[in-house]
Amino acid sequence: MEKFSLNCIELQEYQPNRYPFLMIDHVEEVVPGQYAKGHKNLTMNEWYFPVHFPGGPNMPGALQLEALAQMLTVAITTLPGLKGKVTHALQHTVRYRREVLPGERLDIETQVLSWSRGICKGKGIARVNGEVACEADMMITIPEILEQYLPKKKA
Repeated sequence: MEKFSLNCIELQEYQPNRYPFLMIDHVEEVVPGQYAKGHKNLTMNEWYFPVHFPGGPNMPGALQLEALAQMLTVAITTLPGLKGKVTHALQHTVRYRREVLPGERLDIETQVLSWSRGICKGKGIARVNGEVACEADMMITIPEILEQYLPKKKA
């Protein structure tokens, strides 16, 4: 498949989250079913900076992980027939390396390791100025597809 980019409006066709929970601003490059990379610009206007933490604002680790998971979602939902599908987290293992501060740009890269029966295994790394901020091994699902493969419940 051919690579392409998505601006902040286009990416919303493939990512069901919306502001204030959309943790991606731009997708610079995506090859459906293989990888996606882009960024989140962090301004002091982000809703979480005033409360996390007063006097020392930084991006919460859970939201850094969410940014990685959302980018991995784009790598999958850009496959034919999956546009706009909702994904759910199954399992994540994350490592945090540095704080992410207001005024910085979080560069996000994700790779699909496998995609089968509605389950995606992938990995992601987020950097600030080339320095690793966090990295994660992730497993996400598109429940609508996965449910077709689950054993049927007895009535």
